[in-house]
Amino acid sequence: MTEPKLRNIGPKSAAWLRQVGLRSREELAAAGTVDAFMRVKRAGFKPSLNLLYALEGALLDCHWQDVPDARRSELVAAAEAAIALLPPPRGRPAAGPVTLTMMAHEDPVPAHADNDEPDHAQN
Repeated sequence: MTEPKLRNIGPKSAAWLRQVGLRSREELAAAGTVDAFMRVKRAGFKPSLNLLYALEGALLDCHWQDVPDARRSELVAAAEAAIALLPPPRGRPAAGPVTLTMMAHEDPVPAHADNDEPDHAQN
């Protein structure tokens, strides 16, 4: 973001916003809170919900903690809906349930495997 500095927007958030083409309060206002948040997310950054609240607070010129709970809920619901529409990351399938399998030739790990003694001590 360029001068003047927006409330709630620190150096890291400002850098993210610049990198997604939002360089002024006017550009941020035109995009809106959720779209600005989603631009950052789609760019590969990992913003937390605090950025969502900070952006709203910047547009309302209030501290991000003063954004009303009802508005926060609206923002979270809108962001979650937008996130659900994102394609899965490239090169990786969507995560599925994790299952543990054991190869037929593997022995189960003995209960005492966490000590330094070999599994089959020889006398």
